[in-house]
Amino acid sequence: MKINLRLCWPALLVFLLINLSSCTDKGTNTENKPNIIIFFTDDQGYGDLGSFGAEGFETPHLDQLAAEGIRFTNFYVPATVCTPSRAGLLTGRYPKRSNLHEAVLFPYSDGGLSPNEFTMAEMLKEGGYTTSCIGKWHLGHKEEFMPNNQGFDEFYGVPYSNDMDNHYYEKIDFQSPPLPFYRNTELIESGPDQQFLTKRYTEEAIAQIKNRDQKPFFIYLAHNMPHTPLFASPAFKGKSKNGLYGDVIMELDWSAGEIIKTLKEEGIYENTIFIFTSDNGPAKGSAKPLRGKKAQTWEGGQRVPGIISWPGKIPKGKVTDEFVSTLDLFPTLAKISSSAIPKETQMDGIDLSAFLLAPEKTILPERPFFFYARNGDLEAVRLGKWKLHLKKSIGWNEDSDGEFQVALYNLEVDIAEKNNVANQNADTVAKLTALAKGFDGDI
Repeated sequence: MKINLRLCWPALLVFLLINLSSCTDKGTNTENKPNIIIFFTDDQGYGDLGSFGAEGFETPHLDQLAAEGIRFTNFYVPATVCTPSRAGLLTGRYPKRSNLHEAVLFPYSDGGLSPNEFTMAEMLKEGGYTTSCIGKWHLGHKEEFMPNNQGFDEFYGVPYSNDMDNHYYEKIDFQSPPLPFYRNTELIESGPDQQFLTKRYTEEAIAQIKNRDQKPFFIYLAHNMPHTPLFASPAFKGKSKNGLYGDVIMELDWSAGEIIKTLKEEGIYENTIFIFTSDNGPAKGSAKPLRGKKAQTWEGGQRVPGIISWPGKIPKGKVTDEFVSTLDLFPTLAKISSSAIPKETQMDGIDLSAFLLAPEKTILPERPFFFYARNGDLEAVRLGKWKLHLKKSIGWNEDSDGEFQVALYNLEVDIAEKNNVANQNADTVAKLTALAKGFDGDI
């Protein structure tokens, strides 16, 4: 039987076009999912960014990022120190839910983030993303707790803080090893030269972006700096008017700039969500004009600089005082990436996607935020403009200041928490007290 190719050709052409169109659609769908970068610094204060009023150094790249997206002036983290804050970010849940709300993990700690917790990396990986953790982990250094067992395809960095490098803990007679540096599960170095940590993490992020596959990527870049001890590479030493601390921040800004430059060169900047923030308030830097610092539940301990940019979608140059926190990032990225969260997972954040896309037309709902201290106690609660402090473990000297009294502040007019108006607002004090005790009892 002879086949007349001239007669078959039109049908064959239609068949090929339909299939080609089908393949193209699938590829476009994959490409339309935005890449995601969370640029997470360690102990960088509210006032340690140019666009937030920094003094003695410049942060032009992060300031430009803010100009191209949304800058948040009421951006919070759920803890005053490293480990619980990171747990909250990666789970979208208050750290108490994962039993990581007290202090931080040490090189002698046996615990970590439970593998039963559903992490942001697991969520995005199931949603079709490649996932990478670069930098400081600090959610457990035993293998079962490490990034490769928590949804990350790649890990390049250290398991805990840089001050734990070869540190002797006198109270328990424990000598920690030189700071371990890993690529995935392989220990590739012990006691790395810390002046090059920021540079190495930046180069790794750039390499991963340039060598990416066809999938969208999620990079969680958790810098060690500006946690003490402070280190800057020779190229940045002496660059600022604010000493080594300013040098360190300027190098972090350079890091962000180099990554943004790479995204632009690769033609993917427009479709990359870039989130910048810090894990808690400053130990050495500035939280101006806020009261308090790292390890304290005053505003300076948990209100941090926050920027979210997505040039293809988020309008430019917006500054908002809407209340948000890192707990909101998980459900927000789930929505944007069309990724699923198990129904049984109790999330504490909300989806911000509608607000990000139309900040001038969207008002976020009023909701409470709970401030857990370094010792694990619930010390304060915020609802709308009101913040109530119930107790104080750090940032209050009983010997000189007397016993801590319940304190209420109107943050709309008293961002520095100077004027206690509890006596004039008994109903608000009662309402917030009941709210805090009810939540802490249920969680």
